[in-house]
Amino acid sequence: MENLALIDSFSEFKDDKLIDRVTLMAILEDVFRNALKKKYGSDDNFDIIINPDKGDMEIWRRRVIVADEDLDFENEEITLTEARKIEADFEIGEEVSEEVKLIDLGRRAILALRQNLISKIHEHDNTNLYKQFKDIIGDIYTAEVHHVRPRVVILVDDEGNEIVLPKEKQIPSDFFRKGDNVRGIIESVELKGNKPQIIMSRTSEKFLEKLFEQEIPEVFDGLIMVKNVVRIPGEKAKVAVDSYDDRIDPVGACVGMKGSRIHGIVRELGNENIDVINYTSNIQLFITRALSPAKVSSIKINEETKRAEVFLKLEEVSKAIGRGGHNIKLAGLLTGYELDVIREGDIAGATADDDDVELTEFSDEIEDWVIEEFAKIGLDTAKSILKQDVDDLVRRTDLEEETILDVIRILKEEFDS
Repeated sequence: MENLALIDSFSEFKDDKLIDRVTLMAILEDVFRNALKKKYGSDDNFDIIINPDKGDMEIWRRRVIVADEDLDFENEEITLTEARKIEADFEIGEEVSEEVKLIDLGRRAILALRQNLISKIHEHDNTNLYKQFKDIIGDIYTAEVHHVRPRVVILVDDEGNEIVLPKEKQIPSDFFRKGDNVRGIIESVELKGNKPQIIMSRTSEKFLEKLFEQEIPEVFDGLIMVKNVVRIPGEKAKVAVDSYDDRIDPVGACVGMKGSRIHGIVRELGNENIDVINYTSNIQLFITRALSPAKVSSIKINEETKRAEVFLKLEEVSKAIGRGGHNIKLAGLLTGYELDVIREGDIAGATADDDDVELTEFSDEIEDWVIEEFAKIGLDTAKSILKQDVDDLVRRTDLEEETILDVIRILKEEFDS
């Protein structure tokens, strides 16, 4: 039959779209049967023979021979006169098979056929793509930067599939150029219309957990379990690990000699500071470990409210809270308890310095945001700040040296007066 553009594209679809023979034949037959229904009202008496490898096909219509005056259903019946034009010895009641040419469907129908075929192929591709990536949600995936936009980076994998890395799923220090290889986890697959949108994330806790599996053999083999992961992307993370084998030091195995094992993970995450902690079901001990590097004096736990009062010496408070409050925030998330830091000697109104003054008392001279910066590192009284080294305060806060010196001057005036 005529080797029209529709037929020419059979092999093209098979090669380019990597559709298996059976699926392609099913799609083609479905498309042509729909066209036959529109043209003849029914496709029950049509046989479709497809050879997608050669780009060829045939359509045959079966009709029963009836007397000329008894023709009622033109699609299913043929008059004896018309049948004998095909073969002279046909008789009434016999069945005639006659080839239907594509051109008989009309040029407009052929164009519609091709469009419908393309649509079905794309629909099949999208369904397969959706299933493929749905099955690997939570797994690490690598793709190449194709285009960098202000709010999103478009990646393309080896098979040409498009993957989206939104700005909020990027580590703050991430900087990508076209052609860069990017690792992340497949976080979700969303249907936008009929097309699946594949979302990658580098900020997910799952990404850090999977990096541990990928980079640390004992985690991959199941000898060490990652019990919990919390992180502030690009800043700090805490990972609780455990092992059922007492001969294995889970923290040591994860960190490696001089940090050799964890170094690659830290680099991948933009130098994110990672604390690896031994997991324990003893919640007091777990909280103590989670607040490292601070040394905890004692802990008072309220199981009902899931709160814990953590008592520390003055010099340990800033370590427990950490820069920007990151350490105590992550410790709380890791343990599942809301942590309240209490300096030793601050209970029941007793303080080491009875003549000390709360920093908030200076709000008419010191701006609120400056007071908040000091509070983040556990310094909320005048004397607690005056005891600190200026250079150390510059390092631990986001305050300029000049601002800190102004605060110290104001506080000193209070105690000198």
